[in-house]
Amino acid sequence: MSAHPVLATAPLPPLPHWESTPADLPGAIRRIKAALRARIEASGRTVEEVFAVVEQRIRVEVDEITAARERGETIWPVVDYADLEAGTVPAHALAKLRRRGCLVVRGHFDREQALGWDRDIVEYVESNAFFDTYRGPGDDFFGSVGSKPEIYPIYWSPAQMQARQSDRMARVQAFLNSQWKHESEGVRWFDPDRDSLYPDRIRRRPPGVDSNGLGTHLDPGTLDLWMTEAYQKAFRHLFDGTVEQYDPWDAAYRTAGPQYPGTTMCSAFRTFQGWTALSDMDHDQGVLHTVPIPEAMAYLMLRPLLADVPEDDMCGVTVNQVFPASETWHPLLMRALAGIPDVRAGDSVWWHSDMIHSVAPVQNQQGWGNVMYIPAAPWCPRNERYAATVREAFHTGSSPADFPEEHYERTWPNRFQPEALNATGRRGLGLD
Repeated sequence: MSAHPVLATAPLPPLPHWESTPADLPGAIRRIKAALRARIEASGRTVEEVFAVVEQRIRVEVDEITAARERGETIWPVVDYADLEAGTVPAHALAKLRRRGCLVVRGHFDREQALGWDRDIVEYVESNAFFDTYRGPGDDFFGSVGSKPEIYPIYWSPAQMQARQSDRMARVQAFLNSQWKHESEGVRWFDPDRDSLYPDRIRRRPPGVDSNGLGTHLDPGTLDLWMTEAYQKAFRHLFDGTVEQYDPWDAAYRTAGPQYPGTTMCSAFRTFQGWTALSDMDHDQGVLHTVPIPEAMAYLMLRPLLADVPEDDMCGVTVNQVFPASETWHPLLMRALAGIPDVRAGDSVWWHSDMIHSVAPVQNQQGWGNVMYIPAAPWCPRNERYAATVREAFHTGSSPADFPEEHYERTWPNRFQPEALNATGRRGLGLD
């Protein structure tokens, strides 16, 4: 967004903030909405004027995406790992990545290696009688998918750790991190060349199953995005009369911002969420969709301040649930929902951490739908703090702190061992 001068001639009014979940949630919502409106108006603009700026910019992107989709074009940018490794990613692909905020990396890993990892994971869980001891979904969100189990609460298999600490993964993560502005206001917000090895689960969806998918949502936080001091600074341009300066690629203050505790939280700062394919998947078989507009976060943050939203409602955003996006409050954004192209085992899929995403439902799944969730979570103060808890979980085989306390792997003798860590793995866990 282009520059726009601050219109206020006097200091803007301060915002109330809550560094943990407020006891009186409806009252806190009413107070923060009133304060945000007052701050915008003190800058010399109205809420409606500011929102109109954002809405117009988003509408241009939505119209371009829907037109491209109607022409049968692939919405998602696609690059070859070989080009990424050689530093020869075409300029037009880089520009599309920045504009769309998502990416498929072809050949990130050799296809046979990825298929081998998939077989290794099966052997890993079967050798430890996982299916005999599986107690069902540990959280309500992933419990909605339907096929059981689809999300395996497994974190420390050799296959997962080999992928997390591989040179090829580190190279892609550094490339993605470098798309963000990681230095500003005299602060180096994160190290783009060092990842924190954020451990996540796996998905295995077998042929022939029906799955309900996952509805449209976001993962960067919930009410803490409006109510905590760090995020108020991160989204400052939306509320201080300089909305044209809002940059979804600026990491300022995000690496310090906490999340309110909950069952669907992420304690780490991620530049991109991502997964690595362990099977071939066709684009119409219950795959990932996003609203590929990074700037849409500005729309989502401002929308609750409009007059048609009840005073104690943030367009459905609350604590202990994911941040919802819906036809009710965000019909313009929903028009742009776009799925990934066909992928093969070894390809990886990435999307900006602010982006609306979903998983489409499927009936009678054709082929396997298997992935390892591995994001880009660069080293920063926030991720360093979380890494301390990850180290403990790694050494004990426990479920990491962000996830349900299921702890299946504590007694599994063939989980990944500390002596198998390489230099990247040790740095990612904060051991070096």
